[in-house]
Amino acid sequence: MTDLRALATEASNPRSRRLDRVSTRRLLEIINAEDRTVPLAVRAAIPKLTKVVEETAKRLKRGGRLFYIGAGTSGRLGCVDASEMPPTYGTPPELVQGIMAGGFEALLKSKEGAEDDGAAGVRDIRARKAGRRDVVVGLSASGRARYVREALKEARKRGAYTACITCNPNSELIACADVALVAATGPEVVTGSTRMKAGTAQKLLLNMLSTATMVRLGRVKGNRMVDLQLKCEKLVERATNLVMDETGCDAAAAARALQASGGQVRAAVASIRKSGAALRARRRP
Repeated sequence: MTDLRALATEASNPRSRRLDRVSTRRLLEIINAEDRTVPLAVRAAIPKLTKVVEETAKRLKRGGRLFYIGAGTSGRLGCVDASEMPPTYGTPPELVQGIMAGGFEALLKSKEGAEDDGAAGVRDIRARKAGRRDVVVGLSASGRARYVREALKEARKRGAYTACITCNPNSELIACADVALVAATGPEVVTGSTRMKAGTAQKLLLNMLSTATMVRLGRVKGNRMVDLQLKCEKLVERATNLVMDETGCDAAAAARALQASGGQVRAAVASIRKSGAALRARRRP
């Protein structure tokens, strides 16, 4: 296993070595300055991310699923991204799934030792019956998490398309995946605290992967989430505004159409357009 001292994310950051001696204002400025380097590190991964998005969309169109698997902060970020797909894009919950080392309990309470259990990673992939139509993305900032490495190896054996998201160019995880998305964020402000820049980079890459995939699947029109689920007042209002913008109707008509369509934005828009076309036809001499 790679020595921690050989990993960029574990190195001491020369720009923050006096962190405990500076003012609160200066401390925050140092963190902010380091955070501004993250988007550039993420940008370097876009060419390979393009391939992952296109392959993911292709497999999901054929009935496949997308799995994120990780440990610690990385695993939690994957689970968050997966959980947001149904309300945002109207996907079934099984389409995009997050798998966390240590299980559900580890989402709420740290179980750091779970990342060392490679056998558990294998079992979790087998339990989901990941196969040839599926995509499995392994998440590990350091690339050392044995749970993630073994999970990706098992996924490849089963024919799944595999990718990894890591923040070290010499990550051991790279050899376990078909495509490696590397965001080289470098040393953290607090040495080894990869929930910071590395975590931000992983979150950005997950945002890009899932959003671009949903666009390719046709779940976005223009820049609107036309398949959102009306699960709260905010989403009901957002859907109402979308129907109004698409058809030119008023809020009351949009609300009636959404209710009649069972909360389906596409159907509500089609219904209003159809009724408008019928009315115009009746008015013709």
